[in-house]
Amino acid sequence: MAAGPDEAIMQTTLADFLRDTPDGEEAKAIIGKCVHCGFCTATCPTYQLLGDELDGPRGRIYLMKQAVEGNPVTDSTRMHLDRCLTCRNCESTCPSGVRYGRLVDIGRQVVEDRLDSQGMRRPLRQRLTRWALREGLTRPRLFGAAMRAGQLARPLLPPVLRNKVPVSRPASAWPQREHARKMLLLAGCVQPSMSPDINPATARVLDRLGVQLVVAREAGCCGAIRYHNGDQPGGLDDMRRNIDAWWPHVEAGVEAIVMNASGCGALVREYGHLLRNDPVYAQRAARISALTRDVSELLPEFDAQLRTLAEAAPEPRERVAWHPPCTLQHGQQIRGKVESLLTALGVEVKLCADSHLCCGSAGTYSVLQPELAYRLRDNKLANLQATQPDTIVSANIGCITHLQSGTQTPVLHWIELVDRILP
Repeated sequence: MAAGPDEAIMQTTLADFLRDTPDGEEAKAIIGKCVHCGFCTATCPTYQLLGDELDGPRGRIYLMKQAVEGNPVTDSTRMHLDRCLTCRNCESTCPSGVRYGRLVDIGRQVVEDRLDSQGMRRPLRQRLTRWALREGLTRPRLFGAAMRAGQLARPLLPPVLRNKVPVSRPASAWPQREHARKMLLLAGCVQPSMSPDINPATARVLDRLGVQLVVAREAGCCGAIRYHNGDQPGGLDDMRRNIDAWWPHVEAGVEAIVMNASGCGALVREYGHLLRNDPVYAQRAARISALTRDVSELLPEFDAQLRTLAEAAPEPRERVAWHPPCTLQHGQQIRGKVESLLTALGVEVKLCADSHLCCGSAGTYSVLQPELAYRLRDNKLANLQATQPDTIVSANIGCITHLQSGTQTPVLHWIELVDRILP
């Protein structure tokens, strides 16, 4: 019988190589909160697909407990952790407040390091794929050139590649007005090439509301791609670079750091925690995290202005299906804001069945685990299409691209829709 929420916590005895380390002590504390009640299995996408206890949060926590205690780990351990989407749906479900996302970051690194030390490195193809993702996706110029080449050759590409290359779309104009109120925008590493209108649309919406968006050109990838793909030190360096790029603007008084890619926002909110032991960056990282806002959190401040602008616009006639990314609803715990904003602007918004479940994009997951990713995509699209939408909107470039690869219904960022509505 499953344990209840009031039962005793699991005891973890850390192996010598983790004892008295920040990651070890954090993992121990997180594992100790899990009471194995099993509520998380009901909302875990991979458990629902595969029906294997080790492909659900409870089973993976057991595997990670074994790893941090120094018990044997195998390729099977790594496989079950690889299959985790890190959607963090389990965190929204957990009655005990288990911070599973942090635990799986620590657990994956421990397992990877231990297997490497035993001479059980990943197969060469896996290592090359992960290296290409880390180095290719995080360099906007290189990625942009590759994307343009892919778009030119798109009709000739095999379906597996064509799905990752959206149809070319021109970038629209960035507003030129100066405003006293200023905020920073993280441009992102793949978004400007894959969907070049999202950032200008965000800037135009805020420009109408009297806010100027500023992009610090020295800032780059938020750090998620490296940090979650086997290069945690490289990911932390990406975070430090961004902090250095943003700090002069913070000192100059920017009001917020705006995120329109929920995956980036989820990680930047964790800068303070991830760099808490860095004597040089800890305080600045905490400040950066405190300033970070998803654009859906900012717009309610301007509710009256938005309504006035919307009244002067043609009545919107679109029926929209809203897909909330996991990094928004579970990672950042932001729910209901986009639906409320769009409804206030006269849009008919529908949430599909099982809207809490992941679409399968999950950062680089759709590349690394394509079979599971496409099964999840197709399940999600079936539920979205059941609402009979004219348009599907989301809040993360990965979800948008992944969903669009399986449907002819337009898939947009919701801020693009707002930009179209407002005069």
